[in-house]
Amino acid sequence: MSAILPVSHSRSQEMRVDIPSISMNFLQAVSKRRDELATEVCECMIDIGAAFFSVSSKELRKPGRTSDAVTRVRHVIMYVTHVVLRLNMQSVGRGFQRDRSSVLYACRSVEDMRDDPEFDRVVNVLERIAFAAFRDRLGL
Repeated sequence: MSAILPVSHSRSQEMRVDIPSISMNFLQAVSKRRDELATEVCECMIDIGAAFFSVSSKELRKPGRTSDAVTRVRHVIMYVTHVVLRLNMQSVGRGFQRDRSSVLYACRSVEDMRDDPEFDRVVNVLERIAFAAFRDRLGL
């Protein structure tokens, strides 16, 4: 890759300089670190949600289908992780060992259930806890 850089303010004195392209290793390392951070945030949110809802974190981490109660708790935690902590759905899915479409379904389900004032109050409390827990680390 090359760029034309002005040597002075005059266009007639431009010089072509080769700029080394960013190595694929560097880009892969940055991407890997971003994935690791997202997974770490999801792991923490699972632990926070497990404590908040008095549900086993092992149950929340279990791959495959779980009981309706555990599924609903996981949906709320995935929703808060996506909305408050601003992780994209693919990263949330990876962190919860679920598909991105499962996160989309969870977010839509929680949004629909927020019409219930009591449910909305519970989600609000978890949102505030998540924000407080991660505001410095994620720059929220």
